[in-house]
Amino acid sequence: MKKKVALLVAAAMLSTTVLAGCGGGSKGTDESKGSEQGTTTAAGETAGGLDLAVQIGPDPETLDPALNSAIDGANMIIHGFETLLTFDEENNVVPGQAESYEVSDDGLTYTFHLRDGLKWSDGSDLTAEDFVYSYKRLANPLTAAPYAYDMLCMVKGYDAILNLGEDATEEETLAAVDGLAVSAPDAKTFVVELANPCVYYDKISAFAVLSPVKKDIIEANGDQWAINPETYVGNGALRMKEWVPGSYILYEKNPYYWDAEKVTVNTVKFVLMEDANASYSAYKTGEIMMAKDIPSEEVPSLMGTEDFHIAPIMGTYYISFNLQKAPFDNEKVREALSLAIDRKYIAETVTQGTYSPATNFVGPGISDAAPGSSFEEVTRENNGGDFFNVDNYEADLEKAKQLLAEAGYPDGQGFPTVEYMTNDAKYHKPIAEYLQSAWKELGINTDIKIVEWSTFTPTRRNGDFEIARNGWVYDYDDPSNMINLLETNNGNNDGKYSNPEFDALVEKARTTADKEEHYKLLHEAENMLLEDTAMAPVAYENDFWVQSPKLKGTWHSPYGYWYFMYATVEE
Repeated sequence: MKKKVALLVAAAMLSTTVLAGCGGGSKGTDESKGSEQGTTTAAGETAGGLDLAVQIGPDPETLDPALNSAIDGANMIIHGFETLLTFDEENNVVPGQAESYEVSDDGLTYTFHLRDGLKWSDGSDLTAEDFVYSYKRLANPLTAAPYAYDMLCMVKGYDAILNLGEDATEEETLAAVDGLAVSAPDAKTFVVELANPCVYYDKISAFAVLSPVKKDIIEANGDQWAINPETYVGNGALRMKEWVPGSYILYEKNPYYWDAEKVTVNTVKFVLMEDANASYSAYKTGEIMMAKDIPSEEVPSLMGTEDFHIAPIMGTYYISFNLQKAPFDNEKVREALSLAIDRKYIAETVTQGTYSPATNFVGPGISDAAPGSSFEEVTRENNGGDFFNVDNYEADLEKAKQLLAEAGYPDGQGFPTVEYMTNDAKYHKPIAEYLQSAWKELGINTDIKIVEWSTFTPTRRNGDFEIARNGWVYDYDDPSNMINLLETNNGNNDGKYSNPEFDALVEKARTTADKEEHYKLLHEAENMLLEDTAMAPVAYENDFWVQSPKLKGTWHSPYGYWYFMYATVEE
């Protein structure tokens, strides 16, 4: 017998919300996705739907679903692509390209049943073989996908890819990739075989990195396929029409999308701006109806206005130490730098109350084993409190000075000048300036290196830094999504932390079929990271933005995504 997981199409037709808090519980104004199509009139709106302009960031590093690891790029990708499963505005896993799926009794085989008549945005047929190609492309080491390990390490056959040596031939690599246990018994059936059970695999299947991509397009165009609207073929609610670097990316309604009749926009123009003053000015003049990036100095006056929105996201702002560079390979040095941070001051003063002080690595909003439980609360109960007592800064600072002396740098003597790398958006620079002053209390001098966003993440990923701003917003509701970042083989392990004992814990958590054991092991793993000061948590993030009160039918997810495909405007 198989366990049938019925995902009804009706589940994807829930009403949308303007805001969603952690877990999707906080709502704004409800709008029916379909009821307003072509019925409202407003500037920029026609009988067929809305022509909307918004700002969510600058030029993305990439819009290739397999290569992207940034929120701004993901926000665009989710409009142009759709995965087997997806998340609705209440953060529930609902049907995407698959209308249903089955899980075998042993939890090792997932069988997805695709909808009838699926099409690519160029009108050609989309079949299960397209998912086979896309999963294997993600797995291929030559693709160099940052998320490959996270998304596929539980799939049968991936271990052979992982164990390929650096001197593996192309033939050996392709043979290993071909052994990944994904298959298409027919055009509408896609099967994934796992090496071990994975209690959160449904959530993984809803993550944008696993979007299907078109084989013939990529083989004909190589890396250029994702920057040219003519070759950027997807399967989502919208499709790219134009990309003017440094100016805007224009998406239009995809007539071949399986649920196109409920899409209410004609176009969505993503205005590309990195400067918060410029994006806020564009909002005030009416050029755009929503701006993600606003000047921090404007926040106090905006709070309480109908334009200003603040919503928690499941994410942590943290600092990465490059453990491959001295003196950051010294655990006492890392702990001293971490303890010298007044997290409460950063949250309340530097970020003007828009962030919350980090007391652990995994923050609020993430579930534990029991229904309705909180991983953070269970951590607190297990440990008799938080790892960081944010009301104990003075004592922590004294301990930091002692640790630095034990590491061989009394009062900072002999400690090299530190380079802290960040990009200049939102509160990143003010936080960097605070850290500069905080570490000065230890006798340590810090140079701040501001890097443009387009090169910031690849520079950090390549390890070309000493200390760097970092942060992670969850891709799905499971603590492993953040904790596993520090696994040795994880492509997003920017600081190159490596601890075999930690790796064994997260591997066991990943492969157990026992949900309670899964979370228990992750609690142990989080404690180990914090004890090792593998990184330094700073704050729990919130998203804050301005949006016209007239703009309805959009929603913001706890993963930091905005959904605009069902937007309408009310006068």
